[in-house]
Amino acid sequence: MRSSLSRWLQVSLINLLLVALIGVILRYKIAFSLPFIDQKHLLHGHSHFAFAGWITHTLMVFLVEYLSRESGVDMFRKYRGLVWANLLTAYGMLFWFPIQGYGGWSISFSTLSIIVSYIFTIAYWKDLNRLRKNRISHQWFKAALLLNILSSLGAFALAFMMATHTVHQNWYLAAVYFFLHFQYNGWFFFAVMGLLTARMEHLTALRLTLLTVFRLFAFASIPAYFLSVLWLPMPVAVYVLVIFSALAQARGWFLFLRLYNTYKTVLTDIFPKNISWLLILAALATTIKILLQLGSTIPSLSQLAFGFRPIVIGYLHLVLLGMFSIFLIAYIVSYKWSTAGKTLLIGIKWFAGGVIINECVLMIQGMAALGYHTLPLINESLLLTAVILFTGILLMLLGFSKVTS
Repeated sequence: MRSSLSRWLQVSLINLLLVALIGVILRYKIAFSLPFIDQKHLLHGHSHFAFAGWITHTLMVFLVEYLSRESGVDMFRKYRGLVWANLLTAYGMLFWFPIQGYGGWSISFSTLSIIVSYIFTIAYWKDLNRLRKNRISHQWFKAALLLNILSSLGAFALAFMMATHTVHQNWYLAAVYFFLHFQYNGWFFFAVMGLLTARMEHLTALRLTLLTVFRLFAFASIPAYFLSVLWLPMPVAVYVLVIFSALAQARGWFLFLRLYNTYKTVLTDIFPKNISWLLILAALATTIKILLQLGSTIPSLSQLAFGFRPIVIGYLHLVLLGMFSIFLIAYIVSYKWSTAGKTLLIGIKWFAGGVIINECVLMIQGMAALGYHTLPLINESLLLTAVILFTGILLMLLGFSKVTS
């Protein structure tokens, strides 16, 4: 089972390297010139592959590993076909989106990716129920799977508008944010919290608070979508519900932080000491994200933020890189692959440094955009940051290959 896990995680890091490589190309095209590449089409391939090939693939692998650990059976044999199918659709989107944008082939692979997620949900749900254990982590996992399915409505709406050439700006943005919200704040977040909870809930003293945290985020999961579309007209009752959802998320997150801090000496066996700082970075990114969402309940601030592309890009990278990528890398190393080699740890530091620099540069760019200022060498700085991220991932992949061989 451990050999299967290491092979699938190696694929995860290869996919993350491809995501970073495309990021370098995108940044190079902005800073200089690559006339033969369609920036928008390549960006679609970049984002879809980051979601399906990196985050979703890695979460699937960890969820299957959880089933194997709890059942005592190598479940990778059962789920091998589904994991391969998800990868096939991810590579299909990576190939076709840069060529045709939202065209026949890219939409087909995107649709197949959604179908695979439906089949995975049904199979995984049944296998969770077979464990016959009343676990809080199972509630997180099931909610994650359901929210992943819900996010597909946004993807179908986008595909329909693109295929029929009936794009309306407000509806287009609403569909994009619908998909992003239920991926970021649904499937990704709930699956990650489920993995963390699974490592913590054996302590009886934590169970009640862990359950409260789940219920707060579950309550907020659907109405929190409207935090992304506050620029749309909405009834007062919906706006009030949105405020309560933002407060519920903040309450749930700070409850979880306080719980982890209180029992951190007991929970030191979860993550090796040499990468525990990654959790601090991921927690800091999550805290900033939660506070930004809380602040966005002020309509004027929300309209200001969503009106400037650098701010939106900075927020999306904060979540994808700062929260989920850093956490998943920490979770990979938590399996203590031969105590993690030197090259792997150096790569992690390079990557984490690149994430921090990237967010700082994007924040500076966003602040300048608010004042309608253009900063010299800002695009070149972002290109250099993309190279740092790529280098860090390459070192991680090389180091991981060594410690798992």
